Amino acid sequence: MTLETVWFAVIAAFWLGYLFLEGFDFGVGMLLPVLGRDNTERRVMVNTIGPVWDGNEVWLIVAAGATFAAFPGWYASLFSGAYLPLLLVLLALIGRGVAFEYRGKVDSERWRRTWDRVIMIGSWVPPLGVGLLLSTTVLGLPLDAAGNRVGTPFESVRWDTLLGALAVAGFSLVHGAAFLALKTSGELRERARLLATRMLPVALLPMVAFLVVVQTREGSLWTLLTLVVSVLAAIVAWLRLRADRDGQAFAALGVVIAAAAVTFFGALYPDVLPSTLDPAHSLTVANASASPYALTVITWVAAFGAPAVLIYQGWTYWVFRKRIGVEHIPAVHAP
Repeated sequence: MTLETVWFAVIAAFWLGYLFLEGFDFGVGMLLPVLGRDNTERRVMVNTIGPVWDGNEVWLIVAAGATFAAFPGWYASLFSGAYLPLLLVLLALIGRGVAFEYRGKVDSERWRRTWDRVIMIGSWVPPLGVGLLLSTTVLGLPLDAAGNRVGTPFESVRWDTLLGALAVAGFSLVHGAAFLALKTSGELRERARLLATRMLPVALLPMVAFLVVVQTREGSLWTLLTLVVSVLAAIVAWLRLRADRDGQAFAALGVVIAAAAVTFFGALYPDVLPSTLDPAHSLTVANASASPYALTVITWVAAFGAPAVLIYQGWTYWVFRKRIGVEHIPAVHAP
């Protein structure tokens, strides 16, 4: 196996880590004004992701940075073809981070509700943007022989890439509700579980539809198997939610996104960005990669850095593993 193939798999794993970990905390933000009936319940929801949300964003930085280092041609063509969606994602992430810090600084219901809306918007825009980006890299852009995008800045916005955007957003919504059912207690937990149970069949439909599109256009027999695994895992998650088994449902949703990621990255390989103008213009792991020396250097860096990140994040989740309820939230003490 070549280093180019290894780094393609590593980047796919980074994106999977981002979709799984950041997916549920985006979902919590989406549901903040839906499930949180008062400020105390909304504080419970924010506290479920408070220790981990900023660490989860590391996976996005690592995925983009690894793409830049290992496949500069892929990075240049893909990211330059989606400047506007990525700008919106960046602004939403900035606003969301500021809102988490600012919402409790003033003891005013109007103040808190304003920042809660920023959190909600900042939680919807990134999964839509990331979904658009990933669906674009799987389904392609109009690239010429030099790897440059042809056409308008909106070439990445099509019905099929929008379906991919809805797929990631829908998964995040259900994943967030399942996470709240796993991490909270009392009435909030029960409402989260019921909402996840009711939403799952509808919210995951775009994911299934997008995987079918990818399989029909680019898939093979083994990616069909992973597509089936993703659908079966979604059914298991729904059944486990109905049976009041939060941990098993959350794990099953992890299998859903893992099998989905394997399906569309497996269907993409050996391309990294297909050309919709001419398959001969497509970027592949061979013609878009960095030099062998550069790949060797970043492999050594990743060999030491990646385990450190995994150990740190694992420790964080272990420390903050217990459920949170309204009884754990102290009185408001903002000036």
